[in-house]
Amino acid sequence: MTKFTESLLPFVFGALILVMWEAGVRVGGVPDYILPGPVAVIRALLTNGGDLLTGLSITLQVTLIALLLAAITGAGFAFLLARSSLAERMLFPYAVILQVTPIVTVAPFVIIWVENILGVLLILAWMAAVFPIISNTLFGLKSVDPNLRDLFKLYGATSAQTSRRLLAPATLPHFLSGLRIAGGLALIGTVVAEMVAGTSGERSGLASRLLEASYRLELAKALACFVLLGLTGLVIYSALDRLSRRLLRTWHESATDDGYDNKTI
Repeated sequence: MTKFTESLLPFVFGALILVMWEAGVRVGGVPDYILPGPVAVIRALLTNGGDLLTGLSITLQVTLIALLLAAITGAGFAFLLARSSLAERMLFPYAVILQVTPIVTVAPFVIIWVENILGVLLILAWMAAVFPIISNTLFGLKSVDPNLRDLFKLYGATSAQTSRRLLAPATLPHFLSGLRIAGGLALIGTVVAEMVAGTSGERSGLASRLLEASYRLELAKALACFVLLGLTGLVIYSALDRLSRRLLRTWHESATDDGYDNKTI
């Protein structure tokens, strides 16, 4: 099977699901307020396209800013933990607590303490996205070959030179792996934050429009919002995956074209 044929498989599978879905709705006579078919969802998407895309742009803006903040703070925090085992034992459990704490339980406090709604959304989305970057980057830093560390010390490399020439390149694949995970979590965190914060009006995100449509039993519009969010998550992951391959393709096995699948086990 050629690569082109393989690339078509997801589209063929998706088209088959949509055809079966539409046929099942039509044959079963299911009303739109229970389960609209793909045709009704597409019609709702075209009818409300401008409004939904406006909401999506706001959601995407918060997502990308939160992801950037998570990347910077997560990598910085991981470097801090890697420099001291005492700091790791003292602070890493709090990073775990941050990860396992549901956003909806923290949101009421953040809403009270932060007056700016954009700040509320950014904090909650950052909370959802930062842990994979901390965990993966810290794992990469701790996986650096001790012999190479000793070699750098032997040649009198400064701490800054060791970080730039050894630690950063060795950790980059792990950081990028965490970044790909964090991209989807940032979007999830933004959507949940928008729902919990109860944003409304023209400057509200797509999640608010999804909630409004579901309250009005406009399920076709609600599913159109869901489709846009799903496609946005796919685009974010694909963009981060492409970035990872571009940065690693000349020197790391994970980004080579032949990949792991073609190797003999």
